[in-house]
Formats: sequence, C-alpha cells, structure tokens
Amino acid sequence: MSEYLTTAEVAELLRRPVETVRYWRYVGSGPKSFKVGRGILYARADVEAWIAEARNAATTGR
Repeated sequence: MSEYLTTAEVAELLRRPVETVRYWRYVGSGPKSFKVGRGILYARADVEAWIAEARNAATTGR
C-alpha cells in the first residue's frame, strides 16, 4: 500500500463519503493533510493516528 493516500482513498478506508472527508479538512477536524500542487494527500501514518485518537476518545468518554 502507498505511504500517501488521496481524499478518495481516505474516504474508502473510513467508509465515509468523499464529501465528509473534505468537510473534515475544511473545519480542521479530520486527519492531517497537505497540498501537492492542486491535490490533497494524507500520510497513512497520520490517518492511522487520527483513527487511534478517535477510538481512544470514544472508549474514554472524551
């Protein structure tokens, strides 16, 4: 698997619509992302860290 993911790949991984991932980016609540030219990429490690943080928040009630 690639070290970097597109918005569509992140959406597929999270089983969410692409529009939701774009919205999270817009409001700053999603995984870290960065621009390359006109495209947006996500480092796989950042996406996995974001998922782990969300899972921990859900189990600790934060």
